[in-house]
Amino acid sequence: MSDIQSPTFPVIRLPMAENEPLPPVARVRLRHPEAAAIADIESTTRNRLDQSKRLTTLAAGARVAITCGSRGIKSKPAVVRASVQWLKERGLEPFIVPAMGSHGGGTAEGQVGLLAELGYTEETMCCPIKATMEVVERGTTSHGVTVSFDRNAAEADAVLVINRVKQHTSFPRDIESGIVKMVSIGLGKAEGARLVHRLGPIGYADVLPEWARIAIDNTPVAYGIGIVENAHHEAAVIEGAEPEDFHTVDAGLLVQAKRLLPKLPLGQIDVLVVEMLGKNISGSGMDPAVSGRADIRGKDNPAEPFVHKLVLLGVTPESHGNGLGVGVADFTTKAVADGLDLYAMYLNATTATSIEKVRIPPVLADDEQAIRAAVASSWRLDGENARLCVIRSTLHLDEVLLSPALIAELGDAGEVISEPMPIEFDGDGRLLTRCNR
Repeated sequence: MSDIQSPTFPVIRLPMAENEPLPPVARVRLRHPEAAAIADIESTTRNRLDQSKRLTTLAAGARVAITCGSRGIKSKPAVVRASVQWLKERGLEPFIVPAMGSHGGGTAEGQVGLLAELGYTEETMCCPIKATMEVVERGTTSHGVTVSFDRNAAEADAVLVINRVKQHTSFPRDIESGIVKMVSIGLGKAEGARLVHRLGPIGYADVLPEWARIAIDNTPVAYGIGIVENAHHEAAVIEGAEPEDFHTVDAGLLVQAKRLLPKLPLGQIDVLVVEMLGKNISGSGMDPAVSGRADIRGKDNPAEPFVHKLVLLGVTPESHGNGLGVGVADFTTKAVADGLDLYAMYLNATTATSIEKVRIPPVLADDEQAIRAAVASSWRLDGENARLCVIRSTLHLDEVLLSPALIAELGDAGEVISEPMPIEFDGDGRLLTRCNR
């Protein structure tokens, strides 16, 4: 992976952000759609694998590649471990392949390192990890896109595809993020990700599903496991799928995933303060279904929430400076901007053709300056009554901070669990009034 290549910004303070009044905020526990978590992930996974037509008929000694991606999916390590054990009990030889397109800096070493941070190591998973950026060609789509496939996976006797099924961050359609995407963009490696993304909406809507069908027909893909999480990021559904059923199962699970997706139950927000974005949080750093900002040319943003000004205060350590998504913010801080890895951001954005996502917004001296400037520019005369919301990230929405103007519109979508309190900063301008972890 490349050395971090970061900018250095000046310390900028704006006079209108020095004394702009801020509203108080109260802690609010939001209510989201409920679905019971699976009590025994291991036994459920083993039950699904028992139903596989191909895996159950493999001869002893057969090599089985298992996909692991770049998202921090809470239940997936347990699903992978159970799968490894199930395969070993049948005399098979499982190994893990990174299936994450160009993530991890687009190198095999970087992708192994990223897997380790997510809990996937040879020690924790009890099997080898075989990483390569080399691909083999397995056909061509009707748009002339070459179908590439991870060489290690292609040379295995079988491939077990495991992924969470969820709403994609950019393009709504019948199949979004799930096992089909893992076959194409994941196992397609950097070249596959680049080619699918290169055609923009056509790549996602048309090329991706066709690519997956060609790959399934011409590689040892043998079975899939789709995971649907509830609003608390617990596995609520674990479903198995034969390769010929990947598209149908993906579409069905996506309906359930969208129903359970946690969101901000607010129509309009004057200022949304996001404590953290990150690649481990969302493929686009911040989930547009929460922020209200996909910001893709030719595509409408979500109707709600409408966020007038968005302030970004941090990038997760797991992102290693890849601040993809900073471009949808209106203000950020010198600490955030100085820590960005421009190479990683530009590589990711160019591969995904989402150049807007890495444009750096106005960079102010600290959290206090950024938040006060956002309120001062939110088309309000009375900053002390602004509709202000603070969230830990677009992935963490159990508890948020809301100003009284937003609490008044919350209805039964949340429960106020504290008295209103002033927004406070330390002597260096860092926000102290944060969401509980």
